Amino acid sequence: MLKHSLACGAAAVLAASALHAETPAPVQTFPLRDTTGLIASKATTEAVTYLGRPSVRVTVSGEDGAGLVFLPGTDFQDGTIEADVALKPTTPPGVPYPGFYGIAFRARPDASRYELFYLRPGNSDAPDQAKRNHSVQYDSEPGFGWYRLRREWPSAYESNADLAMEAWTKVRIEVAGRAAKLFLDGAAKPILVVEGLKGEDLHGAVALWGYTNEEAYFSNVRITPAVPAKITNGSDVAGAWDMRYLGDAGGMEASMVLHRDGDKVTGTWSGPLGQGRAVTGTWRNGYVELSFAAEWPRDARQGAPGPVTAFMAGWIDGDSAKGRMRVEGRSDGVFTAKRKE
Repeated sequence: MLKHSLACGAAAVLAASALHAETPAPVQTFPLRDTTGLIASKATTEAVTYLGRPSVRVTVSGEDGAGLVFLPGTDFQDGTIEADVALKPTTPPGVPYPGFYGIAFRARPDASRYELFYLRPGNSDAPDQAKRNHSVQYDSEPGFGWYRLRREWPSAYESNADLAMEAWTKVRIEVAGRAAKLFLDGAAKPILVVEGLKGEDLHGAVALWGYTNEEAYFSNVRITPAVPAKITNGSDVAGAWDMRYLGDAGGMEASMVLHRDGDKVTGTWSGPLGQGRAVTGTWRNGYVELSFAAEWPRDARQGAPGPVTAFMAGWIDGDSAKGRMRVEGRSDGVFTAKRKE
């Protein structure tokens, strides 16, 4: 009888633990009618009424720098972050200023690492289409700022949006595992989709993000946690892989055999881009960046045949992997891979 009672008790504890793991944390709301509890890093906060709405104004002193304002008691992994945001530039009249303001998430308390979506309303109606496409941006500090992402993966981490200076915009960020989406003004479809967040921290604080030469305003923040995706960092890249690439110039299937020595990765690629092509790259806590010299196939429908360099970047999760792949000057898209048994 005692053994039976103990067994039942243990089963109840396990069931309760499983239920807790499948139950999201409570919703958190921050009306931001005052600055109580806010923790500013390289920023100043002030409770104000802006365009008829109680809000918190965030300013950053100095030259060409960002500041974070942490919302108290937040430890966000997956779910939804909603906020009303607005921007007023403080540059002299006639000085063009696109603006930089947004929401950071999965942030470390010392602001050394965080994921970020930010808006640039001054680019929204620029006469240069390239600038228009820089209206909203994702980056991941400290290693994956806008400059690196834009050069290595053109157009993948930014988008055009209809924005305005000195006007309230409703922002919604949905995060699930290694993916995040940005929605604006109640739209049903996201304005920017990021598959493969670059940061390795899977949870952290939510923060308001502002920049120099502007007044950024924030109001009505609501954080709705979801049950976290079952992912962990640290998966090894070593092994034999079957992979599929789908790009804007077509798709292909291939195989890779990879080896890891610390953070260094070597191996071979075999497929339409060549047989036994030498692969080199790096591994960081399950995130990999790989490249290899290849040959664009003669029977390709798009792109002239000839020597090319291929680049890959993404996450390994157990025996699966996915990320972005770019064949320089020929194709850009995504890859998925499965480790061979």
